[in-house]
Amino acid sequence: MEIDIEKAIREYLPQIVHMSLGTSKNNKPWVCEVHFVYDDNLNLYFRSLASRRHSQEIAENPSVAGNIVRQHALGEYPMGVYFEGKAAMMQPGDDQNKVAALIKNNLKHPDDILADAMRDDGHKLYKITVANWYVFGKLDGQKAQKHLLEWNGGKK
Repeated sequence: MEIDIEKAIREYLPQIVHMSLGTSKNNKPWVCEVHFVYDDNLNLYFRSLASRRHSQEIAENPSVAGNIVRQHALGEYPMGVYFEGKAAMMQPGDDQNKVAALIKNNLKHPDDILADAMRDDGHKLYKITVANWYVFGKLDGQKAQKHLLEWNGGKK
């Protein structure tokens, strides 16, 4: 049975609104939770203050990893989506309007996201360009295993 990993990712992502994001600095890892959205090319986006540890670490080391996992009950087989990629704070002109609309629509965010991003002390918009996706679960209905999807913005 051939498994369509990309399809599994695309069906899974709309069910979840937060992800665990891993960053590092000087060989010391850090993990935090952020609300996220994604676009058709499976780029991930989130908002955060530039003063947060993960934001400061992204500024120095853009390599990130994370997971998007729905909580499961004891005895239930887990499923999760994992990723590796590069993160960066978005700059004016970097499709911020599109990302703000995704956040407003998908996360039901009431604020003026773009106005907030323009303030020095506001929540900045970040983009994660994913290099590798992984899906862990019983995608074949038989056994739980990890599946790799090498990703280059939709160009496999």
